[in-house]
Amino acid sequence: MMAASLTGLPALAAGEVNVYTNREPGQYSATLDEFTKATSIKVNAIFSEQGLAERIAAEGDRSPADVLITVDIGRLQQALDLGVAQPVRSEAIAAAVPANLRDPDGRWTALSMRARTIYVSKDRVPDTALTYESLADPKWKGKVCTRSFQHPYNIALTAAMLVKKGEEKTRAWLEGVKANLAKKPSGGDRDVAKDIAAGVCDVGLGNSYYVGLMATGKNEDQKKWAAAIRPVLPTFEDGGTHVNVSGAVVAKNAPNRENAIKLIEYMVSPDAQHVFADVNYEYPIREGVAVNPFIASFGKLKPDPMSLADVAKARKRASELVDEVGFDR
Repeated sequence: MMAASLTGLPALAAGEVNVYTNREPGQYSATLDEFTKATSIKVNAIFSEQGLAERIAAEGDRSPADVLITVDIGRLQQALDLGVAQPVRSEAIAAAVPANLRDPDGRWTALSMRARTIYVSKDRVPDTALTYESLADPKWKGKVCTRSFQHPYNIALTAAMLVKKGEEKTRAWLEGVKANLAKKPSGGDRDVAKDIAAGVCDVGLGNSYYVGLMATGKNEDQKKWAAAIRPVLPTFEDGGTHVNVSGAVVAKNAPNRENAIKLIEYMVSPDAQHVFADVNYEYPIREGVAVNPFIASFGKLKPDPMSLADVAKARKRASELVDEVGFDR
C-alpha cells in the first residue's frame, strides 16, 4: 500500500485506485496489500479521522477519490447526503453482502459488522441473556455506564430502537436508561470496561471488537479491564442483536471507477473477510467465513434483520430525542 498526503494523490492513473479512509491504517492495510498482490492494482490510501466526505464534496469533479472507506451507518449516510456516492451494480457484492446491509440503490455496502454489546461485570452480574430494553429496568439504577449517547454508535442504537419501537417507547427507554446511570456519560467504550473493572458501574454499552483489541493489545491496564468484563450479545425483545458496520462507497467522480469496484468486491471476498475477522475482531458480513475464536466465545451472533438504511433515516430524530431527554446532562 502506498501512503499519500491529502493533496498528493494522482487523479488518474492506469492500474491504481485512490482510497480515502478514516479507519486506522493497521486495521485495513493488510487487506489492501493483498488486493495489490492479487490484481497488480496499486492502492494509494490516505487517512484522516474526520472530514473526508466533506473533502470529496469540496473537491467536486476534480476529486481524485475513488473509494471512501468509513465506519458507522451515520458516516455512510453522510456520504449520500453530501452527494459524493454513486450507485454500483455488482453481482459479487450482492452475493456476498445481505440486502439489509447494503443501500437499496447500491450507493454503499457494508464490509464488516460490529455488535453493540453489553459489557457486564464478571464478578457482580450473573446475567447471560439481556435485552437492550432491559437497560431501562430499575434494577440497574446507579449501575449503568456509557459513552455519550450523541456518539454515532449510540445514535445508531437509538435509531434502531426507533425503527423497532416507535417514538413513545424509545423516549421512555432513553429516560429509563438515563435514570439508571452511575455517572455522566463520558469517554469511550474502553472507558466503560475501565469503570466496570473499578466498580463504578456493573453494566454498560460497548462494541464487540474493543474487547478483542483490549484483551490482546500491549496495554496492560486495558488487558485488566477486558479481564474484568463479560461481553453479552443482547437482543431487542422482538428481534436480534443490533449491528453497525464498516462500509464503502464509490466516489461520485471516481477517476478509476472500475478499479474501485474491484477493490470493494475484493474486500467482501473470503480472503479479505478473514482479515476483518482475525485482525480487527469484527464480524464478517459474508456467510461461511469463520468468526475469530475470541469473539466467537461471546456466543453466536444473531444480527437483527432490520435494514440499516432505515436506521440511517431515523438517526436525526434519534439525536433529537437524546437531547430532549437530556441524556448526556
